[in-house]
Amino acid sequence: MRSGVIAQKVGMTRVFTDAGEHVPVTVLKLDGCQVVAHRTMEKNGYTAVQLGIGRAKVKNVSKAERGRFSAASVEPKMKLAEFRVPEDGMIPVGAEITADHFVVGQFVDVTGTSMGKGFAGAMKRWNFGGLRASHGVSISHRSHGSTGGRQDPGKTFKNKKMAGHLGTDRVTTQNLKVVQLDVERGLILVEGSVPGHRGGYIYVRDAVKRPAPADLPKPGKFKEPKAAAEAPAAAPAEENKEG
Repeated sequence: MRSGVIAQKVGMTRVFTDAGEHVPVTVLKLDGCQVVAHRTMEKNGYTAVQLGIGRAKVKNVSKAERGRFSAASVEPKMKLAEFRVPEDGMIPVGAEITADHFVVGQFVDVTGTSMGKGFAGAMKRWNFGGLRASHGVSISHRSHGSTGGRQDPGKTFKNKKMAGHLGTDRVTTQNLKVVQLDVERGLILVEGSVPGHRGGYIYVRDAVKRPAPADLPKPGKFKEPKAAAEAPAAAPAEENKEG
């Protein structure tokens, strides 16, 4: 099991195949998706990585949160999320996950918050068929019909599908195909639509119902933290000074 990523929904477009067929895709952007902290079995009772994305204003971040980001040597993040991984699936704290964490052709599961649509009737909310267009039905063609019996059962059961608030739910769309990757710009193009509005944060994971490609990078594809990347280069310089 690998870590997922947090991405920002840019919008929808289309790409063309070599055969000239167009494929509708959703563009997801990785904007500084970094590992902020680890969850360990000894300290937390489970193993996971905590990721952050986006740039938050320092004045809007509490002192305790600023301390957490400072300990990880990352700038304050707008959105945080955890992904359960085994111990061998940990990614170093401070590392930035890149778009080639996924490979073209693999399937992913995408989770987001659906767009709010306010108060909606039963036909729009639950896809009811409505009442007949004639033969005694007057005014109430789009109503949901009966909600319960009279003496038996004498009540409306809980969870009865009726008119009400529609949207702003956590929705997961499974088995979306990765069509293209743009590593330099941090873009992931997945086939089809993704829940949520433009600018919303989306969680992308490897599909659980499809086999993973053999060439998936493990534990993932990422850029090393700056401090770790600069350390090996600084060591020889110190040795030369002593000599």
